[in-house]
Amino acid sequence: MKRRIYFQPLYFLFWVLYFMSARAIFLGYHLDKTQKLTASEILNTFLYGLRLDISFTSYICALPFIAVLLSAIWPRIKSVKFVWGFTCIWLVIISTLLAIDLELYTFWGYRLDATPLQYLNTPGEIAASAAAAPFLLLVFVIVILSGAFILLYQLGFDLAKFNVFQQKWVMVLLSFVYLIVLILPMRGGWQQIPINQSVVYFSNTPYANHAGLNMPWNLMHALLKYGKESSNPYQFMPAEEAEQKVAELHAAPETDTTASLLNTQKPNVLFIILESYTAKFVGSLGGEKGVTPNLDKLAAEGISFTKLYASGDRSEKGMVSLLSGYPVQTITSIIKTPKKTERLPQLSKVFKEQGYATSFFYGGELEFANIKSFLRNGSYEKLIDKADFPSESYNSKWGAHDHVLFERVLKDLNQEKKPFFSTVYTLSSHEPYEIPIPAKFPGTTNEAKFRNSVYYTDYALGNFIAEAKKQAWWQNTLVVLVADHGHPLPGEDANHERSKFHIPFILTGGAVAQKGLKIDALGSQTDIAPTLLAQLGLPYQDFKWGRNLLAPTAYPFAFYVFNDGFGFLTPQGSFLFDNVAKRPIAEEGTVTEAQRTYGKAYMQYSFEDFLKK
Repeated sequence: MKRRIYFQPLYFLFWVLYFMSARAIFLGYHLDKTQKLTASEILNTFLYGLRLDISFTSYICALPFIAVLLSAIWPRIKSVKFVWGFTCIWLVIISTLLAIDLELYTFWGYRLDATPLQYLNTPGEIAASAAAAPFLLLVFVIVILSGAFILLYQLGFDLAKFNVFQQKWVMVLLSFVYLIVLILPMRGGWQQIPINQSVVYFSNTPYANHAGLNMPWNLMHALLKYGKESSNPYQFMPAEEAEQKVAELHAAPETDTTASLLNTQKPNVLFIILESYTAKFVGSLGGEKGVTPNLDKLAAEGISFTKLYASGDRSEKGMVSLLSGYPVQTITSIIKTPKKTERLPQLSKVFKEQGYATSFFYGGELEFANIKSFLRNGSYEKLIDKADFPSESYNSKWGAHDHVLFERVLKDLNQEKKPFFSTVYTLSSHEPYEIPIPAKFPGTTNEAKFRNSVYYTDYALGNFIAEAKKQAWWQNTLVVLVADHGHPLPGEDANHERSKFHIPFILTGGAVAQKGLKIDALGSQTDIAPTLLAQLGLPYQDFKWGRNLLAPTAYPFAFYVFNDGFGFLTPQGSFLFDNVAKRPIAEEGTVTEAQRTYGKAYMQYSFEDFLKK
């Protein structure tokens, strides 16, 4: 007999072993794909997948741990049979789900999630899809996997084999501690950001990342979100009409007379995303003077797009719009669902196909909001994040200060293969607005702190650009400067206001031929990727939600979303709509019925496209 104080840790280990075995079966079942992985990638599916295994194990251990605690307090409560029954039932249930997942992955190419719920109203289609499944093999997997672990439980982990600890209150205290400690692995550790699928996205090979996923965790995560994004709540018109209207907005010009603004055909591309950089602080865009002197200088040395609007108001949403040219969703974000982002185009993929070295630099945690999975799906060759910087360079919340980030970028680019496509994402201008230099502007309000943080990032950017200009690669480099989103400050803009979404977009660097050019074409973040690729003579037809801002268009517009509504802007006026109240919030300038229809069509069709991804 074993001492009962050891039961909970051993029971936890039992389930971790089960999920590792399930992963081995997944790899074996899809042997044709597994054989294409390296030995290191196969090992990493287990190492990286372990965190999700431990997380789901914590959830499944909660009830047995509660039962053991209650039986320690009240010995009359017989927890042995409950834990045995609970374990057997869940082994069979999860093994059945794993067997279903094995075959569905063959056809779908992603792990089991809430998708089958969308087909409950069409059982005939489900039956047709299941007709080709090897039922006997799958039943064999269920019986062997669940049976083997039921036997293993009875032989070495059965609560009946653990004798009752004589010191009752010691057992009660330990059982309570074991239960409380489960909270930590449930959320994935002490870090600020709860665990998500990004922790297993270690490879540029999607199958390797999929194999690392814990299927029950993935299913649980999807079910918790189901209903929020399983149907389109934006039904303003027939689907065919919405699709037609959006097609009209993105109709290609009969003749594209876009002039080249560059002096080289294949430049390096340095894509710098500036956290929360609102146009209200950019003097060259009519904002406050003196907050971004270096950005204003770069605008004067290059090309500034003066009427560019963020597609949303969150970092992860802006990143998808910038790098994939994809519109933002109101109540969710596509970046949270890796199987959907796999189907998006990405600038990094285009440049990699053209022979560019690709890299991404961020001072914070890339697991935030599932950004890492999105970047892995974009085939970035090198990802640099918080773990690659010394802890003394961190602020109190997010990660390395921006000047430290830029120092690392400069160091790495000097050693980079040419040509390169490198993305840099700053963070110091995010709250809590901590900066490592003396404040430039007085005040202790959030607005004053934010103003100083923007000034600091501008200071760090200016120092970086000054050093970059001394490097051999500068003359053949195009620098893209753009914000991930705007900000309510200064001025406390309401959630929907146009000024909150106005952001800078600048092209500069040694590869820019025209200096001091201002482009007043109205556009959104979704237009940046096509505009950039068109200038480089690269294909951009996959970025169908954007348009080349330098090409003629019959209907210039910008579209953005907030929670829960949208703004549709034209040179003549602004149409802002509340999706919950089903009515306009505000109309400014001259707004026509056609503009209202176009805005509603874009909202409806873009969300429908998201659902189908």
